[in-house]
Amino acid sequence: MTTSDPDRPVTIRTRAELDEYLTESDRVLVMVRTEGCAICQSMEPILDNVVRATDATVLVFNPREDLDAVAAFDVRSTPTFLLFVDGELVDRRADGFVPTAALVEFVEDG
Repeated sequence: MTTSDPDRPVTIRTRAELDEYLTESDRVLVMVRTEGCAICQSMEPILDNVVRATDATVLVFNPREDLDAVAAFDVRSTPTFLLFVDGELVDRRADGFVPTAALVEFVEDG
């Protein structure tokens, strides 16, 4: 697993890295993003807030190196938020910018 600052989202690049986090964390929020996505960039401080407000592991995934993950999770736009609980995908959002309170609620209620 990638060593990281626990107060910041962790950037991953492959499905294998994602799978490792899913086996080690009970609740994982993944933001699937692409380079140059302005909304994705605007979500970065929101993700920092989610890290501080919840016990979820927060990952940022640019699947450019692992395009099979895009198909596996049916990602059609960015950002897409995937919520995993106990290793299982339980919810998703792909509706653009999400304010802190709404994203925290998504993580906690999922």
